[in-house]
Amino acid sequence: MTSFIRRLPGGPLTKAVALFVTLVVLGTAAWAGYRVFGPDASCGQGVEKRGPGKGECTGVTDGSHAFAPNLKEVSARIKAENDRIKGEPYVSIAVMLPMDPTQSFEQQKTLHEVQGAYLAQYRANHESNSKKPAIRLLLANPGRNHTHWQPVAEQLGSLSENSSANLRAVIGFDVSTITTQRAIAYLTNERHIPVVGGPITADGSGNSKLHPNAYRGLARVVPTTSDQAAALSNFNKDIDPKNTLVVEDIRTGDTYVDALKLAFALRTKGSPRAPEQYRAPDEFHEEGTTANAFDQMVDTICTSSAKVIYFAGRPVQLRQFVNELGNRGCTEKKYLVITGSGASTLASDKRLDWSAFHKGVTLQYAAVAHPEAWTGPKAPRTGGSAAAYRALAGLATRKEIGAIGPVELTDSRTITFYDAGLTAITAIRMRDDGDPVIPALGRVADSWLRLHGMGKVDGASGWICLDNYGNPYNKAVSVVELAPDSPGRIRFVGLAWPTGRPTPNECTAPRSE
Repeated sequence: MTSFIRRLPGGPLTKAVALFVTLVVLGTAAWAGYRVFGPDASCGQGVEKRGPGKGECTGVTDGSHAFAPNLKEVSARIKAENDRIKGEPYVSIAVMLPMDPTQSFEQQKTLHEVQGAYLAQYRANHESNSKKPAIRLLLANPGRNHTHWQPVAEQLGSLSENSSANLRAVIGFDVSTITTQRAIAYLTNERHIPVVGGPITADGSGNSKLHPNAYRGLARVVPTTSDQAAALSNFNKDIDPKNTLVVEDIRTGDTYVDALKLAFALRTKGSPRAPEQYRAPDEFHEEGTTANAFDQMVDTICTSSAKVIYFAGRPVQLRQFVNELGNRGCTEKKYLVITGSGASTLASDKRLDWSAFHKGVTLQYAAVAHPEAWTGPKAPRTGGSAAAYRALAGLATRKEIGAIGPVELTDSRTITFYDAGLTAITAIRMRDDGDPVIPALGRVADSWLRLHGMGKVDGASGWICLDNYGNPYNKAVSVVELAPDSPGRIRFVGLAWPTGRPTPNECTAPRSE
């Protein structure tokens, strides 16, 4: 550029042009310097900041980057385990879920989920008689509310085509929304990556007889919302619909809430009153003004014949409702509140008023797992095993796994992600003679068809017997309540089954007509 300026003839116009060109060059250099030394969109290899303001680190890491402070220890252990297996034939499994939520109880939930995935990786690499391939674990953060799922899913797609990554499955998605459905559809239908869902329970978030190919390559390890409702109904057979009432969120597009509303409508036929309704914020993790609505709603509920309230909503609004119900004017009345597995985070919500449970309010919900489900004296002989649960519980306390933070098994999140990882690993290692050690993506997805009967996954939450649509047949439901005498404790009440009885030994779904 300077040589070009030198070749220009003299004169005022020429000098002006030369000055302009020089300023452009200096400005470009200054901008480049700003890009190098100023704010940097990169948070580390494979991870970059996205979103307004300061942004959020999103992307895929092998544990080198910790997406949140409470994930530092477990991320470091994942990184160490990934480094240890270098040189062996391996495949990668990615955990995809928002890694840095804003609320403390959501942060705790995320930690438990990542811990569960790591424990599945550790077991596969250390306690499987050296079976191959080894398992490499990746953490994929699509941002809060899965806002940046598209670029992160594209990144995972590229890793599935990269022979140095060998991504063969994605596990995760801990919330049922239209956004997560789109992400799962992209991964399975567009990139052909097998997915094992975490606690995604909405019926529309999986395949079915009506929509058998909605998500080609998706498997789930937890009972659907309708199965949970059926199990709760079988467990509470003495409830008279005339004494029931539904409280429901009227937002649209929340597939978990929509599934609860449909399921509870079926269970409350004969209820004398229409559902009490409210509108949660679009960002349902936020407080909004729903507490005000519940304050007024509770007065109306007091005038009804309701004794059992079916709540179709998200955890924040459930907490607000329970708090207001505990402060009701009709203190002489007692209420049983029943809801779905989304309530599993409520025990760690510091804003929950536990005194409500001393004032005639009982909160009962369908948990996808609980430590006492298979270890108690009344545990059934089929449908799950104490040995499978104890294998996880024992692993979680061993020094060899390293520091990963306190492991909590009662909220079901650790168990669910451990079982999701176990299911993916079982399919990845399901080989016939002559098959390559590193399976093709399609072969992994096809293996879902073998995970029943003798090929079932003996999960810590119970037997995982996939039907032809990738859903667990008659999966055990742990009915639990929040214990009034011990804030933070989740009390096991009993096991329930969608069909009304434990899964038999053959562990295979019946023919659907």
